[in-house]
Amino acid sequence: MFKRGHVSSITQTHWRTRVLFKGFLRSGDPFIWMTGGTLAFSLLMIAALIWIVGANALGFFWPDQLRAVDLQNGQKLLGAVRAQEAIPQQTGDVREYYRTQFQVANRDLYGSDFRWVDDSLMTGHAFPEQVIYLERYEWGPFFGFLTTVRQDGEIVAEGFDQAWPKFLELHARTQATLDDIHAIEKKDIGDINYDLEQLRIEVKRTQRRETDPTRAAEKVAGLEQEIASWQQVYEEKAQELAALYQENSRYHITVQDINGKEKELAIAGVVRGFLPNNMNWLERLGLYVTRFWEFFWEDPREANTEGGVFPAIFGTVMMVIIMSIVVVPFGVVAALYLREYAKQGPLVRAVRIAVNNLAGVPSIVFGVFGLGFFVYVIGGSLDQLFYQDSLPTPTYGTGGILWASLTLALLTVPVVIVATEESLSSIPTEWREGSLALGATKWETLRKIVIPGALPGILTGTILAMARGAGEVAPLMITGVVKLAPTLPVDGHWPFFHLERKFMHLGFHIYDVGFQSPNVEAAKPMVFMTTLLLIVIVIALNLAAIAIRNRLRSRLRFGAF
Repeated sequence: MFKRGHVSSITQTHWRTRVLFKGFLRSGDPFIWMTGGTLAFSLLMIAALIWIVGANALGFFWPDQLRAVDLQNGQKLLGAVRAQEAIPQQTGDVREYYRTQFQVANRDLYGSDFRWVDDSLMTGHAFPEQVIYLERYEWGPFFGFLTTVRQDGEIVAEGFDQAWPKFLELHARTQATLDDIHAIEKKDIGDINYDLEQLRIEVKRTQRRETDPTRAAEKVAGLEQEIASWQQVYEEKAQELAALYQENSRYHITVQDINGKEKELAIAGVVRGFLPNNMNWLERLGLYVTRFWEFFWEDPREANTEGGVFPAIFGTVMMVIIMSIVVVPFGVVAALYLREYAKQGPLVRAVRIAVNNLAGVPSIVFGVFGLGFFVYVIGGSLDQLFYQDSLPTPTYGTGGILWASLTLALLTVPVVIVATEESLSSIPTEWREGSLALGATKWETLRKIVIPGALPGILTGTILAMARGAGEVAPLMITGVVKLAPTLPVDGHWPFFHLERKFMHLGFHIYDVGFQSPNVEAAKPMVFMTTLLLIVIVIALNLAAIAIRNRLRSRLRFGAF
């Protein structure tokens, strides 16, 4: 049995523990630790997300070695190892079995780029030094061996030692010819088609507006003569283009897969060729940098699963700029009126509630509204008023980068209004009263005191709107974004900025490649790389906002306005 003194000491210890615990709770330390832990967990999840995306994306451009594998059935396999996983076995079997995923390429021969093989079926492997890796404009990469090089149907090199240097020589020649072809197609023929279209529109405009039949016939005859001259120039360029294509069609190579199946390829259809098993570290790094650079500056190819994303980068940035130009003035002016001019009451409170509710409306609803109001109503009216001669082909009565930007401006304007109002409310009342007491008008007080003081908050709202607009996809799908835009919204033709054109967007590019591609496995690296690029753009916008906001705050603190 416990003694009375011992029981008393236990009671006192328990009481002190309770007092200390209550004091610990009242001090607020548990909540500090909880909020700190939550922040750390959030940062950890963000870092994990970036790590997973980056690890799957940045390795996409590194040239791996190609492994030749012998199988139990006597067949061989050539490919790059992409993944390995355990094979589920029946209950009670303690042995572990694995299978390996190879990128075997040669889609035109095998029908699929990837193949899973049980490790138990492999009897040996090697890394042949003469194996070639061909990146193609169509059908994806080709893995195999070079046997012959043909020019005009005649063999000019046979065997790897002769064929490989000859291939490199002819490949450089065909790539130079392809550059000339692209220059004629995009620049020369593109400009001619643009001028011809403008002349045809001018003919329709003349026939519609000119009341004097004789004068109309003379103008139309002059325009048709000019059209005929441009068509002659077009035919000359078309003949020049055909000659270049004919020149590139002279050169072919014969290649074999690992099992000896032959395939003839046009050298002009090869983006590049290299020996993946015969490259040192510096050569691999150089190819990695080249591929990385092409990702940013080249056009997409092979159903957007290869090539670059420059049109999507350009379209995303241009759309965000147009959206910001529209949303910032409207959001700031609306916030100024609600905070500085409107009489506070039930109506203003109802407007604020409506603005807050507007921020919670699903983005696809804004897309439907943009399609109905901007595209069909505003765009259709503009076509009837100013582009009647281009009908039935719509100019503004169809999706375009302007309508997509305006739709996103409506989507993000609540963010700017709320951020601006909060920033305006943080300006001390004494500043306003002091300015008015010194004889300044209401507008002068807003322009020189209130708005400069609220600039950090306004900038924060603007950047948040830009970050959200850059990542939205659903409204764009029905207001102007496309899978592949043949021309950029900016070119050398007046008015230089063609806001009626459709465009590409990084967010939609991710959706299209990830969910609409017929070759899912081949599209994964492009999805991860485009996702990483979009994350970097959003992070860059936010970091720029923080830097500029801190600078404005420091200027405000020292009265440098």
